[in-house]
Amino acid sequence: MDERAAKLRPVIRTRQYRSFTAEPVADDMLEALADVARWTGSSRNSQPWRFVLLSDGELIRRIGELGHPQTRSLHSATAAIAIVMPEDEGKGTGHAYDEGRAAERILIAAELLGIGAGIAWIVPAIRPTIAELLGLPDGYYVRTIVAVGHPTDEARQPRSAPGTARLPRAQVVMHGRWQ
Repeated sequence: MDERAAKLRPVIRTRQYRSFTAEPVADDMLEALADVARWTGSSRNSQPWRFVLLSDGELIRRIGELGHPQTRSLHSATAAIAIVMPEDEGKGTGHAYDEGRAAERILIAAELLGIGAGIAWIVPAIRPTIAELLGLPDGYYVRTIVAVGHPTDEARQPRSAPGTARLPRAQVVMHGRWQ
């Protein structure tokens, strides 16, 4: 492996985890993930998000139950970060992009800290209930909650045979024009 590939390996190897041990995530790790999220770039530096850090297991499980199956990772997570977004008419696409950037950075940061994370989706039907549970002010909602924890040994196992998790490079990377 060349030097550039070695440097990028942690980013390439970052994956989602949906099954965690009971070991709690240290408060300083959760705070570090929040700092990574808040330093994520956003369109026009608008920083539309707010982050609610969750470590109350009962609340995390409740949200997991309400949103199942999209929130199955919350059934075992010992921490989570809710990405709170404003209901800004006309900015939905840009905000979704910014929200996705923050979520992905949390996943990468968790991997670099030696823990794991997975994205849980809050479907529109339960967003008002989640907003109430989290005490959000009017005009804000949660679509993404990042489950955080120490992945189980089983969760760390590869899901695909080596070299088969992604389409071949030649099929997705083109130079100059579509080939």
